[in-house]
Order: sequence, then C-alpha cells, then structure tokens
Amino acid sequence: MEYNTIRSKMLMPEYGRNVQRMVEYLMTIEDRAKRLRNAEAIIELMGTLNPHLKQMEDYQHKLWDHLHQMTDFKLDVDAPYPAPTREQVFKKPEVIPYPQSSIKNRHFGKNMDALIQKALKETDPEKKQSFTQIIGYYMKLAYTNWHKEPVHDDMIRSELAELTNGELQYEQGGYRVYFDTRSNFKNNNNNNNNRNRNNNNNRNNNNNNRGGGYGNNNGYNKNRKFNKNKNK
Repeated sequence: MEYNTIRSKMLMPEYGRNVQRMVEYLMTIEDRAKRLRNAEAIIELMGTLNPHLKQMEDYQHKLWDHLHQMTDFKLDVDAPYPAPTREQVFKKPEVIPYPQSSIKNRHFGKNMDALIQKALKETDPEKKQSFTQIIGYYMKLAYTNWHKEPVHDDMIRSELAELTNGELQYEQGGYRVYFDTRSNFKNNNNNNNNRNRNNNNNRNNNNNNRGGGYGNNNGYNKNRKFNKNKNK
C-alpha cells in the first residue's frame, strides 16, 4: 500500500494524481519531439477534466501555464506559448494602503466631510447655499435612519453651524416643498377615496329607487311582474 506521505507533492491538486504521474513520466522522456506529443496529449486530457476552463478566453494558454507549473517550471518543449516564470505565477499583488484619515463625525460618514469641505471652498454664494441645503437634507436622512424619529430644522442648523464654525448656515424649511409634496399626495389619495365612496353611495341610492336595483334581482323581478299583470 502506498500512502500519501511517501508520494510526491501534487503541485496542481485540481487535476488529480493520475495527471501528476503522467507529468512525472513526461519529464523522463529524452526525445524532444516525443515529449512534445505527450505534452499535447496531457493538455487535451486536462481540458477534458476541467471543461469550465474552455469558457475562458484563450484557455489553451492557461492549460500550458498549468502544465509548466506542474513540472515545477522545468518543462522544456516547443510549446505554442512562452513558458511562464515562477515570479510571474506567484507574484504577490501590491498592498492596498488602508485609509488612515480620521472621521470627526462617524455617524455621518466620510462623504459628509467631503461635502462640507467642497461647500466651504465654493466661492459662488448661490452654489454655496445650495450645497448647504443639500448637506442639511443629507443630515436629516442620516438622523432618520439612525433615530427613527422626526428631526427639527433648528437641530440641523445648529449642528451644521457647529461643524463648520458658523460658515454654513442652513435655512429652515429649505426642503419644505419636498415634504409638502408627500402630504399633498396623501391628501389627494384621501380625496379620491372619499370621492369614490360618495359615488358608490349615490349609485346604491339610485338602484334602490328603481325597486331593488340591478344588484337586487328579486326587487326588479317583482316590479316587472306587477307591471305585466297591470297591463293585462
């Protein structure tokens, strides 16, 4: 019995032990042409065992790179693609620097600080005030998401002035139209519902005056029989 502890290390475990043994035999072939033919046969087998690689662009190049890696980059054949090096395959990605900037108001986030800095640098008074109103509206949304309760404009005005040392002054009710739009929409829905309810009541009253209405077939049939007997 052969244990894994005494076997050679599998450099590409996803291809299995049998392919690894074929690669080990490939390295013992001295004839260069024969070695190339065997390498091409192994490449075809590797593609069959891993059909998902065929969905990649230029997957043959990927398979040849894997074959070189399984031979510990010692394979010497006239491959259709240049042989990769160990440095290219095992190259470590560059370290992404972690942002070290401190956020003064963490409950507002870093974007809030960026908006405030941009508003402070603005020279046009109208644009600066527009930035201020947008920042105040964003602060309202942040408070609503965290506290789930209504926020007064006085609180937004005082806190924004404190954050900017009084340079940005939020105008109270700057977005009153937005909130009135939602209330008007709600009022319009209520008016529509009342109008529909009144129409239904009027329709029912008209049907009752006709002797039961179309919704009451018994009353309509009785009136019809009465008129028929009267004509006789």
